[in-house]
Amino acid sequence: MRPLTLADYVGQAHLTGEGTLLKRAIAEDKLFSMIFWGPPGSGKTTLARILANETKANFVSFSAVLSGVKEIRQVVDDARDLWEAKKQKTILFVDEIHRFNKAQQDAFLPHVESGLITLIGATTENPSFEVIAPLLSRTRVLLLKQFAEEDLAAILQRALSNEQRGLGKFLIKVDEEAVRFMVRLSDGDARTALNNLEAVASMVQSLPAEERIITAKSAEEALLKKALLYDKDGEEHYNLISAFHKSMRGSDPDATLYWLGRMLTAGEDPLYILRRMLRFASEDIGNADPHALMLTMAAQQAFHFIGLPEGELAIAQAAVYLATAPKSNALYTGYGQTKDLINKTGYLPVPLHIRNAPTRLMKELNYGKDYKYAHDYQDAFVSQEYLPEKLQGKILYSPTDAGFEKIIKERVSTWRRLKKETKK
Repeated sequence: MRPLTLADYVGQAHLTGEGTLLKRAIAEDKLFSMIFWGPPGSGKTTLARILANETKANFVSFSAVLSGVKEIRQVVDDARDLWEAKKQKTILFVDEIHRFNKAQQDAFLPHVESGLITLIGATTENPSFEVIAPLLSRTRVLLLKQFAEEDLAAILQRALSNEQRGLGKFLIKVDEEAVRFMVRLSDGDARTALNNLEAVASMVQSLPAEERIITAKSAEEALLKKALLYDKDGEEHYNLISAFHKSMRGSDPDATLYWLGRMLTAGEDPLYILRRMLRFASEDIGNADPHALMLTMAAQQAFHFIGLPEGELAIAQAAVYLATAPKSNALYTGYGQTKDLINKTGYLPVPLHIRNAPTRLMKELNYGKDYKYAHDYQDAFVSQEYLPEKLQGKILYSPTDAGFEKIIKERVSTWRRLKKETKK
C-alpha cells in the first residue's frame, strides 16, 4: 500500500510540497544526507523509498538493531563498485539510527562526507541527543509530523481504491463514518490506520460483492473496541494491568496470556505493558531467575524492531516466561528496607579503609588505609567491613531458596559465617 512517487505521497507538505528544499533537491538530482525525525507511522520509511525511486538511486535498507560495522563496510564496498561500474548512486536508509553506537556512526562519516553514500536515517528520538555531532553536522534533520485526520482519511481511501498494491480488487465499500472511526483510532499513525483497515477488510472481503460493506458499527465490532469496554485513562485500564501483574505473580501462564491479549487487542500501549513487565522481573522474580530481566529487555527491543502486530508475540513470550519463572521478592523487600534505613539513619560516613585515595593528602588522612583487596585472598573473599560503623552486621538482603537465588543464598551464608568466625 506504500506510494511509489512523491506525487502519490500524502501529508508532510512542509517537506514534499512545491518549492520545498526536498522537492528542489529531487528535481536537480542533488539529494543530500538527512535524518527523518518523527513519531511512529509518520511515513519516514515510505518517504525514503520514494526518494530512491525519484532519483533512480540504488536503495539499501539497513537495520540499526541487526547490523554492525562489518555490514556497514560491505554496503560501502558495494556502493563503490556500483558507482564505478554504472555511475549509480546509493541511498543507505538506516531505520532507528539512534540505536547505532558511536563506533557504528563513525563508520559512516568519511563516506557521507565524500558523497559515496547518501545517508537517510530515521528515528523517533531527538537526533541532537542520539546522533554523534560530526554525523549530525553532515546531515539535515527533517521533522515529520503526525498525520492530520484528513491525510489519514486520504491514505485509507487510496488503499481501498488501489487494485495493484491495495484492496481495490475486492471492491469493498466503506462509509465515511467508518473511515472517520478508523482515523480517530489511529492517533495520527498511518501504519496503525492501514493495519486497522486491513483487519476490518479481512472480515468482509470473502463475502459476496454486494455484501462487502464496512460501516462504523462493523468496523468497531471488528476492532473489538466497543465490546471490550476499555478506557486507557479509566478504571478498566488499571483493572486489566492489575489482573495481568497478579496472574504473572501467581504463576498462571494461561491467565497471563488472556489479560495480555485483552489489553493489546483493546489498544493498550505495548510499551506501557513492557515497562510493567520490566518492573515485575525485578520486583517479583529478582535473582531467582536473572534471565527474566534480560528476556524482557530483549522483548522490548524486538517489539521496537518489528512493531505491531508481529511484535506482540515477543511480548507474549516474555510474559509467559515471567509467569513460569521461580518467584522471589527478596530484592524488592531488601531495597525497600534499605531506603527506610537511610531515611532513619541519615548519611553516615564512608569507612576510611574503603574510601578512594587519589591524592597524597587523602592518603595522609588514612583514606584507603588497611583496605584488603579481595582477589589477593582465597576464593576472592576476605572478611572485611563495608557498611558504615553504626550499621555493621545489618542484613538487608535475605535470598530465598527459589531458583538461582538458592545458590546465592548458599554463597551469602558462607561469607556471613566466615565474617562472624573472623570476629571471634
